[in-house]
Amino acid sequence: MTVFEELKRRGLIAQATHEDKIEELLNSEKVTFYIGFDATADSLHVGHFLQLVVMKHMQNAGHRPIALLGTGTTMIGDPTGKTDMRKMLTVEEIDHNAECFRRQMSRFIDFSDGKALVLRNGDWLKNMNYIEFLRDVGVHFSVNKMLTAECFKSRMEKGLSFLEFNYMLMQSYDFLHLNREHQCKLELGGDDQWSNILGGVDLVRRVEEEQVFGMTFTLLTTKEGKKMGKTEKGALWLDPEKTSPYEFFQYWRNVDDADVIRCMKLITFVPIEEIEEMEHLTGSELNPVKERLAFEVTKMVHGEEEAQKAMEAAKSLFAAGGESADMPSTELSEADLTDGEIGLLTLLVKTGLCPSNAEARRLVTGGGVMIDGEKAAAPTQTVSRAQLEQGVVLKKGKKVYHKVALG
Repeated sequence: MTVFEELKRRGLIAQATHEDKIEELLNSEKVTFYIGFDATADSLHVGHFLQLVVMKHMQNAGHRPIALLGTGTTMIGDPTGKTDMRKMLTVEEIDHNAECFRRQMSRFIDFSDGKALVLRNGDWLKNMNYIEFLRDVGVHFSVNKMLTAECFKSRMEKGLSFLEFNYMLMQSYDFLHLNREHQCKLELGGDDQWSNILGGVDLVRRVEEEQVFGMTFTLLTTKEGKKMGKTEKGALWLDPEKTSPYEFFQYWRNVDDADVIRCMKLITFVPIEEIEEMEHLTGSELNPVKERLAFEVTKMVHGEEEAQKAMEAAKSLFAAGGESADMPSTELSEADLTDGEIGLLTLLVKTGLCPSNAEARRLVTGGGVMIDGEKAAAPTQTVSRAQLEQGVVLKKGKKVYHKVALG
């Protein structure tokens, strides 16, 4: 099976500029392609992970990836999918974030011996003369056409800054630069990048009179179309300091029945034939599949040892309602206590199990919280210093455990 057939069969391909020509190109030569990553945080998240999976499929088939770190474009900010302008980061913050990305990517992609490249678009974008840029690049873009792009349309009501309006031109120029310097023929990205990718394909055609291609892949969403990878603490990060391997494992172990097979196809390397044989499973039959999904993804991100530890911790908690050294934990200090105790609602917010007191109150009132195996009686309940010195296990819903102790 060719890599194009593999991506197609797994449901990874969303849109392509010339599907038949891309398939032919990937089957006939080793293609240099790129995916851009704006360095907006100090860790990749699970949305980026899907892009790395696609990159790995392509590299395994002999193609050469360019991981383009957006040290230039991040200074502007992509308006795609945003209701407000992105927070402006300093050059130092962006460079630090890009270096964190590079280290995380090297767990998945083989950068040895020129098999893949890591480049930073700030290396060429930061030194550009703006007047030359307008004459060489801006001349090829129609404002009328740009305003029909979804990434701009969604921002017109609230206001689109001129700063962000330049983003499409800069991303398009990246493709032109990579085509000239590295013979890059294909840009890949999430489906929300379609308009920006089309801009680059068109720019290379106009300036170099060369046909290049763009292809987007499916966003990681639930069956209802809601983005996956969001937890009550925020994004599902690949950095173990931001999302522990246990929390990461539990996220995938607890996916909805309707989403588990799709996730197996999109973000694991389990053979597609094997996954297709699971498609008829329902209800409790899906539990081993969810466990396999959680293990495979955690293994790729955190290594086999951490995945094994997370799986054993999850099993022991589920089987006995007991404790495990690998469960998420929070250490309190004496300053967190008032008169030798702490309110349950405050504790739920402090541990990240609830985003607010109001949400914590709703959860406790609905009977969704247990303290050391006993249902929390009321939102006014407190936890004493003596309990915390022994260590308290909070349980939220059926599957989320968290240990709290006094340091």
